[in-house]
Amino acid sequence: MKKNTPEYIENIISQGMLVDRFSLRRNLKKKHLRDLLVQDALRSSTEAARRRSLVPRVSIPENLPIGKVVGKIKEALHSSKVVIVAGETGSGKSTQLGKICLDLGQGIFGMIGHTQPRRVAARAVASRIASELGVSLGKEVGFQVRFDVKTNPDTLIKVMTDGILLSEIQKDPYLEKYDTLIIDEVHERTLNIDFLLGYLKTLIQKRADLKLIITSATIDVDRFSKYFSDAPKVEVSGKMFPVEVEYRSMEPNLKSENSDNELILDVLDEIWQKPKGDVLVFLAGEREIRELSEIIKKHKKNFEVYPLFSRLSSSEQDKVFKPHTGRRVILSTNLAETSLTVPGVRYVIDLGLARVSRYSHRSKVQKLPVEEISQASADQRKGRCGRVEHGVCFRLFSEENFSRRLKNTAPEIQRTNLASVVLKMLQIKLGDINRFPFLDPPSEGQVNAAFALLAELNAVDKFRQLTKIGKKMSGFPLDVRFSRMLISAGQFGSSSEILTIVSGLSIRDPRERPEDYQNLADRRHKKWEDKKSDFLTFLNLWDAFEKKKNILSKSELRKYCRTEFLSLPRMLEWGQLRLQLLRLAKSKGLRVNSKKASYASIHKAILSGLLGHIAVKNGENEYLGARNKKQYIFPGSSQFSVKPTWIVSAEILETTRTFARCVAQIDRAWIEPLAGHMLKRTYRDPCFDPESGQVLATEEVSLYAISIVGGRSVDFGSVNLENARKIYIQNALVKRLSRTKLSFFKKNLRLLSEAETREAKTRRSDILISDAEIFDIYERSLPKNICSDLDLHKLIKLKPHITGQLELRPEDVLPRNVTLNLNEYPDYAVVEGNRLPLNYRFEPGAPEDGVTIDIPLKILSLVKKERVDWLVPGTVKDKCIGLIKSLPKKKRKNFVPVSEVIERVFKDFHFVGKTLEESLADRLFLLSGIRIRNEDFNLHSLEPHLKTNLRILSNEGKTLGVGRDLDALKDRFLLSGDPGTDKATKHSIEGVGYTDWSFSAFPESIEINEGNIKLMLYPAIVDCGDSVSLELRENKDTALRDSERGLLRLCVLRLPKIWKEMSKQIPRFEEFSIFYVRRGNRKELIEGILTATFNATFSEGQPLPRNARDFEERLEKRSDLYANLALVADYVETCLRKSMLIEDLLPYQTHPETCHDISTQLENLMPKKFPGALTLGRLREYPRYLSGILYRLEKLGFSRQQELGRIEKIRAWWERYYSIEMPVNAKVTNFRWLLEEYRISLFAQSLGTKVPVSEKRLEKEWQKLSVGEV
Repeated sequence: MKKNTPEYIENIISQGMLVDRFSLRRNLKKKHLRDLLVQDALRSSTEAARRRSLVPRVSIPENLPIGKVVGKIKEALHSSKVVIVAGETGSGKSTQLGKICLDLGQGIFGMIGHTQPRRVAARAVASRIASELGVSLGKEVGFQVRFDVKTNPDTLIKVMTDGILLSEIQKDPYLEKYDTLIIDEVHERTLNIDFLLGYLKTLIQKRADLKLIITSATIDVDRFSKYFSDAPKVEVSGKMFPVEVEYRSMEPNLKSENSDNELILDVLDEIWQKPKGDVLVFLAGEREIRELSEIIKKHKKNFEVYPLFSRLSSSEQDKVFKPHTGRRVILSTNLAETSLTVPGVRYVIDLGLARVSRYSHRSKVQKLPVEEISQASADQRKGRCGRVEHGVCFRLFSEENFSRRLKNTAPEIQRTNLASVVLKMLQIKLGDINRFPFLDPPSEGQVNAAFALLAELNAVDKFRQLTKIGKKMSGFPLDVRFSRMLISAGQFGSSSEILTIVSGLSIRDPRERPEDYQNLADRRHKKWEDKKSDFLTFLNLWDAFEKKKNILSKSELRKYCRTEFLSLPRMLEWGQLRLQLLRLAKSKGLRVNSKKASYASIHKAILSGLLGHIAVKNGENEYLGARNKKQYIFPGSSQFSVKPTWIVSAEILETTRTFARCVAQIDRAWIEPLAGHMLKRTYRDPCFDPESGQVLATEEVSLYAISIVGGRSVDFGSVNLENARKIYIQNALVKRLSRTKLSFFKKNLRLLSEAETREAKTRRSDILISDAEIFDIYERSLPKNICSDLDLHKLIKLKPHITGQLELRPEDVLPRNVTLNLNEYPDYAVVEGNRLPLNYRFEPGAPEDGVTIDIPLKILSLVKKERVDWLVPGTVKDKCIGLIKSLPKKKRKNFVPVSEVIERVFKDFHFVGKTLEESLADRLFLLSGIRIRNEDFNLHSLEPHLKTNLRILSNEGKTLGVGRDLDALKDRFLLSGDPGTDKATKHSIEGVGYTDWSFSAFPESIEINEGNIKLMLYPAIVDCGDSVSLELRENKDTALRDSERGLLRLCVLRLPKIWKEMSKQIPRFEEFSIFYVRRGNRKELIEGILTATFNATFSEGQPLPRNARDFEERLEKRSDLYANLALVADYVETCLRKSMLIEDLLPYQTHPETCHDISTQLENLMPKKFPGALTLGRLREYPRYLSGILYRLEKLGFSRQQELGRIEKIRAWWERYYSIEMPVNAKVTNFRWLLEEYRISLFAQSLGTKVPVSEKRLEKEWQKLSVGEV
């Protein structure tokens, strides 16, 4: 054959290494490369030849069961690419299959790869093969486990963990380094094994040169054969002794909490009588082991008890394998089922239970429920007692129960989270996971859960393709959550700390808690505990160990770990894993910080990988986690007693309860930035906010149903522009809530406000443009992107001409013009000179429908019930119609038709000092002669808008109360001291404790603001007895009256000596004071006379002084005091003498009515402290009033009926006078003394009156009193 021809080169390539063949054949057609190609092919074939020379002599021990079927295995491998070897424990399959393949010529062009599920087994098998072949471990026979590689170019057989082979697939998808692969212990059906089987099923079709051996101790041979296209099967018997099975079960109705333990004790008693041998008891979990251990130690002291479970320290586990003399009971979980072979076991007690790890794709929680084991697991347990002698297996359940159990344990792929597998598959680009040829395909829910977790970690996008983050994560030999933490750590500057933490979490906990020293171990471990985070506890432990490692020798370090209850192998493994991750991180470009990271930086990185593991406190000990799953902090956590509000945990595990393990406190504010792609944002209550000028909505942010942000206001325009625009137009512009100063809007505001006032006053809904029409105008004129005041301002600035389109025209706003007498609908009501706003509202059903008057609390007392319903003349007619219609039917029928009656009523119908009901009742009586009482009107049946609404305002203008019942409002705010009533603040003019005019100017009135209402208040000088004060009064007349009294007190305080001297120098006082004895004592009479004298001198007929200078000038009139004292004393003496005479003449026996009337008149004329309240001018009239009484008594006997009629007339007028509620002023005083003149005209007409007086005159004066302000 010619050199350099394709055929020649192909021949050389076929004799070379498998790993080179593809690349060499790819270049076969390139003629210009053939010379180089020949050299490479020869080099590869030379390497193969060299490896062939390294193959040692192979021999198979004849005492092993597998030796009997070597021929069958070789024949199957010759005829098929896949061979299924089923062999029991001890058959030699693990150590001999590689040798058989080597003897067949395999391992030359590629290595024989042999996988084991566990690292210990991989080392042990490699060591045994090397020993049997007589070669050095690490050369012809090598092994590779995590952190430990012993292979070289001479390696023919490579034993490794299945995880190592999986990691090699990422770099070498065709696994061209191998010509044979042995997948051992597939009965364990781990996640790695199932993935490898599926991958190899596909790969075997692409590689004709690859041989595959599937082997297991117990296996469903037919199923595996069928899976690999009816691959040939070879079964190997094991070195087993017969095992007797005895079923022991308790009746269900007799079962109790301790019945299982009692049954085990009974079986132990039975075993004690049998031939010597150790007992292996399979229990569900660690707690059950500890309980039973105590019971056996207490009741079966003839047995030595040894626990065996994964969390047990290495030294404790090693005790099980040490030589011993006594009989032992080993209490184990399913750890001893396949992972470890316990020597000397002759008896097995199997409860048939185990804790099985299951991942719930619904709750996203890893569960550890106690379940019944499968038949295969039960048989595996049974096999543990037939290794050395005949054995007995006691199954503490019935044979019928055994027959009902599943034949095989569910593979791990169907009970774990598949995120890591999916990430690998995406990285290798194996296509749709649902089409991947798994032996037992995972459910759709599991697949979706895996993608959901990857999406949470931002490793895949919505199309389920790897993101940049996902590609970086795929290279780390870690749980996907930990990989995500590492990626984030680079961003947060905490890579160094996270490397330590995730490597520590990825190995078995190095902290040991020996059975006999648990409390001491806990105390030793306590010093590394962090107060806020269990994650930092790992960091603290690592730092402490590293410091010791750098200064201690190996033996000292071993002693240190023993003292501190740490596993040195695990600590070293931790370091190896951290170093591996560090190299990987650097190769991926992740920066590793040298400066210590903050708590926040570390835990933000942690949080990025554990978003589904956050929880918020929901009770004393309870937390609410993702998807409303309740959980509790694990008791061993540093946070168990702290109970922080927000936590994140490395693991959520469900056993008896759902526990959060490895917990840290977090700040809720960290979550949103990290979980942005997973957050659920809901928006409610979008509304226009006048202050910001935007449409704001309340945003609720949640992660897996946990509220992260509640009640945050956001710009709704950035969320839903279309709806935000509608809301903005409707609320900001149509409802006029915007505070913009744009000219078109101000003009529209004014125009609409005037139109609405007109509508409210007329109470017609058909005259004003509708909101819908206004909306349409704005909607047509504004661009689609306008949804805020800022947008509107920018638009107007950019396009000023659009203003014209946005302006409303008067004819648009009021399309139907309605005439309105504005005088009948005033905008203000006047109270004591104060203009109180009247607000009109036309909105039937609304609380403030109708007319509302704003009343500051300060002047509430001045508002009169009689005046309230007359405030708006334009509404009086409708109120009267409503009142007539509210009458009882019996009376109402006299006033129909109502419209005609109202027309008659309203002829000269106006306010006369009575309530509207009283006035209407009087007018109806005049028109019909039918007496109507106030209570006949059913005020409750009136439409609300017919009753005036009163709004009480505070000093700041805030609403204190609203109602339509004035009396109720006064009771609430003026009498009961409502706690909501604001305390009035003192004005600067007010003050107390004055004994002289030492205050500033004294104005007649001052103006203050109560909210938006300007009030007129009146300063008053108030008499406080030993001093005066300056106070503000709401009423001018009250202020004047108080000030007159206060002025007199101030004069007395300035002239105390004169007051004292005058009290002793009253003319003829001793002579006439005796006549005062029926009315009071001497002191009161003296005070009254002096007060009247001071009043006549300093106040009567003179304006109030308004400043200190006027006051001093007024005091200069003190020289008139004695003259006025003489006049006052003279009048008083006359009055007292005449009143005594009158009282002596009163005919009580014959004319009691007259006597009562005259006695009342005298009490009114001469009250206590008479004549202190009288002016000198009024006192001059008193002798005439008293003479009139004497004249009346003289003429008494002529006409009794006429006397009684006159008494009734004067009594009626006095009743009216007593009903006056307004403060005393000149009008009131004038009316009061007009009544005395009226008495003279009735009873002593011949004496004459000072002014003309009659019923008509009194009525006229009364109207003057009644008609006025509110």
